[in-house]
Amino acid sequence: MKYLSIIVFFLLISGLCQAQKNISIKGSALNGEGRKVELYRIADQISKREIILDSFRIGSDKHFDLRCWSNYPIMVTMQIENYSQSFYVEPGKDYEVIIPSFDWNIDESRNVFLSPETLPVVFTNTAPDDINILIDSIDCVIASFIEDNYFYFDQKFKPSQHYFDSLVATVNRLCPDVDNEFVNRYKYYQLASTKYALKFSTRSKMINTYIKGNPILYYDENYMSLFATLYANSISKGLKGIPVQRLAHWVYNLDLDTYIDSIGIDPMLRHEQIRELAALQALQESYYNFRYYDAEMVVKMIEKLAQRTKFTDHRTIANNILESLHKKNDELNENHKLDFSLPDVDKNMVSLASMKGKWIYIAFVRVNDPISVSEVETMAHFRDKDNDSVTFVTIDCDREFQKMFHFLKNSRHGAKYDWPWLHFNGNYDLLRHFQITAYPWFVLIKPNGEIAYDITPAPSSGFLINAPWNKQNNDNQSTSPLFRK
Repeated sequence: MKYLSIIVFFLLISGLCQAQKNISIKGSALNGEGRKVELYRIADQISKREIILDSFRIGSDKHFDLRCWSNYPIMVTMQIENYSQSFYVEPGKDYEVIIPSFDWNIDESRNVFLSPETLPVVFTNTAPDDINILIDSIDCVIASFIEDNYFYFDQKFKPSQHYFDSLVATVNRLCPDVDNEFVNRYKYYQLASTKYALKFSTRSKMINTYIKGNPILYYDENYMSLFATLYANSISKGLKGIPVQRLAHWVYNLDLDTYIDSIGIDPMLRHEQIRELAALQALQESYYNFRYYDAEMVVKMIEKLAQRTKFTDHRTIANNILESLHKKNDELNENHKLDFSLPDVDKNMVSLASMKGKWIYIAFVRVNDPISVSEVETMAHFRDKDNDSVTFVTIDCDREFQKMFHFLKNSRHGAKYDWPWLHFNGNYDLLRHFQITAYPWFVLIKPNGEIAYDITPAPSSGFLINAPWNKQNNDNQSTSPLFRK
């Protein structure tokens, strides 16, 4: 009887887990064997925190299977390495996709962060009423009408309200309301965002029309996107009668009550629920405004709001903001950035955590990139073999391991680069972890394992002359404008 109870328990758990996955995306990647495909979404439009929903390593059969759960249509992003594609999915639906043969080496010839290359995701067996088709139709009608009548929307001339009204009429005629309320809301808020972007309405009029007196649709991405747009920088840079210095003073003293009550001076922030949500957005903006705000106190202010709010959705958003700032979860602290191992030129696995206790100056490079090679040359020039307080590390981000091997072993200059060289080994999670968006890129790690700089200067900047590991310059660290405490 005891074993029967255990079996029933595991069956119930299994059924519960399956119930939590009510959306499936099955597909094949014609030349994607061995690559990891990831599915993620944005937690909310305020924090913009990315949540990994599922991942799958594509096998020799070239197939993959991704699953997630939602109780409302959501936008998801499918990503493989540095290439991605976004689309909407609905609860309880199964999707079939094909990723055609694709050149995965595009990112070696251009910066795909500045000039993105879309991951080609082709849907099969798609119904005519699929929300992606309907939404694409709405976007096409809006874009086409504005392009055909660009003169009447151009801010260099006097824009005509008549033509915006014609745009709304055209969209409603060619894309009438359907049975799917998500699509209808998308059209409604997309036209609203277009109206605001084209300056056919003021912020106050927009808030009075679309926000004031209406329920806050936390679950609807389109509504929340418009909310975030309308309240962007409306508080953090100061309000009429409340200068930014006073806001910063309240934040520094963790005076949440005064902060929340005082911003209600703005007529657009009189409603308690709207005011607190806008305050969350403002605090997140303040975190990056180092001129006026103390980042550490901003985090504590958000934590305080999360503890005291009576709105459950606000607590969730506050925690998402804290997660996105890497302040809430201990597993996301800076020391975790060293928790990885990569192969050296002899294919021995090396862990950067083993180097902890010294300064670690990491160069992310590509050996066929002239600028990367030039910076490595500068590193070699300043290499101090007698300085035991710093370790130079170069991580080669070429796809092929052999490029690094030939650069070090078969090049007449390779012998002088006598510090650890590692290959990134297809670890794109690592590159995203360090937020690498161009090559060369440099990261300085303190002896305690923390990141020393938000953006570490390159060797060619002269950084290595007065680097913080030089004992004679230790007294100047606190006065350096680049040094991050």
